[in-house]
Amino acid sequence: MMDTRTQPDLPQYAPDWAFFLDVDGTLLELAAHPHDVQVRPELIAALHDLHAVCDGAVALVTGRSLADLDAILMPEHLPAAGQHGLERRDGLGRVRRRAIDTTALAGAHAALAGFARTHPGMLIEDKGAVLALHYRQAGTQAQAARAFVESLAAGLGPGYKAQHGKMVAEIKPVAADKGTAIAEFVREPPFRDRTPVFIGDDVTDEDGFAYVNAVGGVSVKVGAGASAAAHRLADARAVLDFLEGYVRYRHRAAGDAVL
Repeated sequence: MMDTRTQPDLPQYAPDWAFFLDVDGTLLELAAHPHDVQVRPELIAALHDLHAVCDGAVALVTGRSLADLDAILMPEHLPAAGQHGLERRDGLGRVRRRAIDTTALAGAHAALAGFARTHPGMLIEDKGAVLALHYRQAGTQAQAARAFVESLAAGLGPGYKAQHGKMVAEIKPVAADKGTAIAEFVREPPFRDRTPVFIGDDVTDEDGFAYVNAVGGVSVKVGAGASAAAHRLADARAVLDFLEGYVRYRHRAAGDAVL
């Protein structure tokens, strides 16, 4: 992994790019509660325009469920991988979900609820096949939260694992992998035969960076911290600027008038 001080400049735009975008912390600034995120109108406009100039080769790759994603980004319904790839909407709008036995999660959910009751500031998010314990409002108890989720995941057997992100610890199926989700997209139109560009901000995005690097794509880390990503953007505002710049680049290449 490379430190922020060694990041090379961002690459020159290229016409064959296909974009894969994380959401929270990448397109949206993080909030205390996942439902409290602020979605700027200019972001919705940028995603709409990006989808158009890329002939549809834009997908969101997120830990959120597809239903939650669509609710916060309406009216846009882009191709997307939700729950770290457990559910995926392809370029034709078809939704496919991995068959996961979530029976074991019922007990884990009850245990998390009990833990949250005794640790003020903790928040449980049930995404369906993924359970998340948010501790942004209980930061001094981060170590306890992470350790508890680790122990719960270990007790569920080899089909589940713990995954840690920014002030959140998740229990997820081992099949949930952003790199695998991106690989599935690039085998299909309109993503096939394009250079994948993945932009993300968290540990949960490292599988995506690894896959994109392996196939000669462009990996971009948002914010500070060690990462396998080859490039760096400062924050969600810088990501929006980067995407808007790409839209202008494609319009100029097509000879369109650009404001």
